[in-house]
Amino acid sequence: MSLQLDFPAVLERWPSFLGGAALTLELAAFATVLGALFGTLAAVGRGSHNALIAGACKVYVESIRNTPLLVQIFLVYFGLASLGLKLSAFTVAVAALTINVGAYTAEIMRAGFEAIPRGQIEAAEGLALSRLQIYWHIILLPAVEKVYPALTSQFVLLMLASSVCSQISAEELTAVANYIQSDTYRAFETYIIVAVLYIILSLVMRTGFWCLGLVLFPRRRRLGTPL
Repeated sequence: MSLQLDFPAVLERWPSFLGGAALTLELAAFATVLGALFGTLAAVGRGSHNALIAGACKVYVESIRNTPLLVQIFLVYFGLASLGLKLSAFTVAVAALTINVGAYTAEIMRAGFEAIPRGQIEAAEGLALSRLQIYWHIILLPAVEKVYPALTSQFVLLMLASSVCSQISAEELTAVANYIQSDTYRAFETYIIVAVLYIILSLVMRTGFWCLGLVLFPRRRRLGTPL
């Protein structure tokens, strides 16, 4: 039995593929920005001298990192519905992805914070810098620079993991592929195209993060240090 591929029958659905790819990028963009903020706050909280705040942040991080993303999505989706909050699948997907990536971002940022020499902070305090100035110029920006490659890789993985949002009918790329292959009965060709599109989306995101790194960390660009 020979395999006969029929890509034209699938490629004629290209507007649906592009729409799904666009929604996947949109999901990733929202979750990346919100997750970066949420994760940074959680990382700061884990280092807090307040035992209650530090403990709550630790429980959040460990709970998320030790449960599957799909289960988290279902918990948010059905949990909000049981509370009477009827939100769109896109909104629920963004919320679940934000909660998920926030936990991983918190651990990455915590490693960045711990890599900052204590002497630099003491020197800033000796110069009478405010707490906000110390956090921004001495701790946060240098910490982000140190862990930037790990952060960007995590955000790209987030974009790929967003495929499970198809389980709650979010119209992202994988959900679109499911509809197309059920209509055309060309599952193999459909998922080959989807795989190629995910590779393209990953390259687009990595290029975007690389360009952002050149803007945020010009010193690395001058030194030729890879981002």
